[in-house]
Amino acid sequence: MKFGQQLRTSLIKDWYYYYISYDELKDALKTDFETAPTAENPKPPRKPWTEDDEKRFVDQMEQELDKVYTFQKVKSQELVRRIRASEKEVAEVIAKSDAVQRNAQNEHPADTPTEEDFMLLEEDLSDVIADVHDLAKFTQLNYTGFQKIIKKHDKQTSWHLKPVFAARLRAKPFFRDNYDAFVVKLSRLYDQVRTRGNPTKGDSAAGGGQQNFVRNTTKYWHLPVLVFNASKEFEAKDSAISSIYYDNTDTWELYTGRLKKTEGAEAIRLRWYGGMDTDTIFVERKTHREDWTGEKSVKARISLKEKNVNAFLAGKMTVEQVFEKMRREGKKSETEIADLEQLAREIQYRVISRRFVPVTRSFYNRTAFQLPGDARVRISLDTELTMVREDNTDGRTRAGDNWRRMDIGIDYPFSQLPPEDVERFPYAVLEVKLQTQAGQLPPEWIRELTASHLVEAVPKFSKFIHGTAKLNPDRIHLLPYWMPQMDTDIRKPITQRFGIERPGQSTDISTSGNMDDDSEEEDLPDSEERTLHGSDNDENFHRLREAREALEAHDLEQRMDLANGDGGNELDEEERTAAEPTAIAEDYPLYDSDDEEDDFEEAKRIGGWTYCLALVKRHFAIAGTKMWNVLRSVAPTPKATPMSQDRGPNIGGLGGGAVQEKRFKAPKGKKIHVPVRVEPKVYFAAERTFLAWLEFSIILGSIAAALLNFGDAVSLASAWAFTIVACLALFYSMGLYLWRVDKIKNRRAVTYHDKYGPTGLCVGLFVAVAISFVYRFTKRGEGGLKG
Repeated sequence: MKFGQQLRTSLIKDWYYYYISYDELKDALKTDFETAPTAENPKPPRKPWTEDDEKRFVDQMEQELDKVYTFQKVKSQELVRRIRASEKEVAEVIAKSDAVQRNAQNEHPADTPTEEDFMLLEEDLSDVIADVHDLAKFTQLNYTGFQKIIKKHDKQTSWHLKPVFAARLRAKPFFRDNYDAFVVKLSRLYDQVRTRGNPTKGDSAAGGGQQNFVRNTTKYWHLPVLVFNASKEFEAKDSAISSIYYDNTDTWELYTGRLKKTEGAEAIRLRWYGGMDTDTIFVERKTHREDWTGEKSVKARISLKEKNVNAFLAGKMTVEQVFEKMRREGKKSETEIADLEQLAREIQYRVISRRFVPVTRSFYNRTAFQLPGDARVRISLDTELTMVREDNTDGRTRAGDNWRRMDIGIDYPFSQLPPEDVERFPYAVLEVKLQTQAGQLPPEWIRELTASHLVEAVPKFSKFIHGTAKLNPDRIHLLPYWMPQMDTDIRKPITQRFGIERPGQSTDISTSGNMDDDSEEEDLPDSEERTLHGSDNDENFHRLREAREALEAHDLEQRMDLANGDGGNELDEEERTAAEPTAIAEDYPLYDSDDEEDDFEEAKRIGGWTYCLALVKRHFAIAGTKMWNVLRSVAPTPKATPMSQDRGPNIGGLGGGAVQEKRFKAPKGKKIHVPVRVEPKVYFAAERTFLAWLEFSIILGSIAAALLNFGDAVSLASAWAFTIVACLALFYSMGLYLWRVDKIKNRRAVTYHDKYGPTGLCVGLFVAVAISFVYRFTKRGEGGLKG
């Protein structure tokens, strides 16, 4: 859809005259015709773009920018006043309700709040929420409009307006307002109104240790907005989370271990919440455990003062010094302190002995939703996700000898950095953490959301892996499976209405349309460092979530990581989903890695016998493939029953249209790692299969040996036939077993089941038995003729 059409269909009718006049600006880019159009020449050449045309166009752009900026500023101030008025009204109604509850003797006072009073407050708050959403959408559409018209101008004329007008946009930054504080306040107010002044309270981690859950599906539409510190006004930096990931830049062992999810793979990072002035830094170690070990992947961490981080990582500050104050204050038991000291020693030893240095920083703003006193459902939305290089390997000094670089803070989009130092993730990351009983389905709204057009499932997505791979293209050659998809548009046709709706009024379906070109569990500090506060906002959770999503200037879609786990595991999305099986459907993307091509190129570079052997192997493989294709085309094979592509919207729970197979190719010189679950039972299964074939081969060999005892020509021919079948089965099963073990060991995503072996064995046995019968009847016939 063209942006002009998208703008016309998405704008709010009451605000029509305050949007950018996109069509008029497009017309302003057209100069007059050199000659009048005629029937023979309906489109004569236009006059060249002159300085007067440029001045006229820039003046018109300035007027449009001033119009949009003024309206956005006025509406934003209006929202502030309306929210303050709503706070006052809610406080008065709640105070009256509390006074009535305290005065038990007066059962029906005149000023008792009625149910109608609360319903009116709900409608007012719903209207304010819709206005927040509309203003955010207004901002997004207009910002996109200015960017597109500038791009069109620079493309059609010889004048470059983008760098000049960027300064004007910075002078009137209507697109930079952050409405997070609005969302948080409205969440709290709506909670008070919906619960009639009695909001749910409790520790946000409660319920984590429960074994039996009583689920009420509708309850999970009441998710709260979590505020890190309820004692102060919410600020933009309160939602900022930054992490520094460490690794060895020569071996990339932590990157490789985390990518392959090998048993015991570790990740070491330093994390802080808020701005660069935060004094508390958390040193964390995440350890991956395979399911078959019976252990769970865990994240353990200690807190340090920012001034002590460099000394601790360099070994100049001992572990005893780190916990000296904690031991002196006596807030933790000696056992707890001993465990923390052991963790600190292990992290410090690993960093020093393995020469780990800062390599990648991740930054994002996180909005979290969770019921107070109940950790069974937790949703986090990470926006403005950005990865930044921290290493000094290319001769440039970034972090230097410090544990992090200091030339940036939380000033997204980090425009001061060169392009090779920053990776701005184009999507938001939506994570839903559920705790359900075995076999229990997630709530219906979760299933609807994951199946909608708003999200694209990316199991095992990792910020560390993605950022490190993108920022080190010349040094990282093993890529995560989702990397080739980054150039593919994940937007899908709209399937369900998820948009904000005012009371008694509907708007468009989605907050972000398809605007084509014109051509982890919530990580929180320990309870003593960060306080949780929430509000129970019923169906308006969707409204608040939509408002928060629409704040971005990007055309955001969400990627979702859905994890079902138990509450004792404080992990991010890349950890929790590591324990889940990868569900591969028929339309799951297929990935090809140029392993053989890379090996051949390497052999060609080395030369000599290495190249000769690789060349012979390559030609044999090509010949074998062609021969196999010929045999497959000749052999009669069952064909799939053709199905109509127009299957309707509800067949099998799928939408209409053909199922498409998506195939992605690794870039040249790179390999794609597809996650494969490998447990000890997989090796045992391969071994049992080989032993079964071996047993069958021995039985056939025994039959052949028994036939030899008869001594006649028929028995000899049958023995030879059974012996050949036994030897073929033996060598085939041995080769298949060795191939499977090699692929399992290397965690390769290949087809492990045997499609042709059993069929070939049956054919061989049929031939062997047929030979016995043919020889027997042939000899009997010859004997009859002689007589």
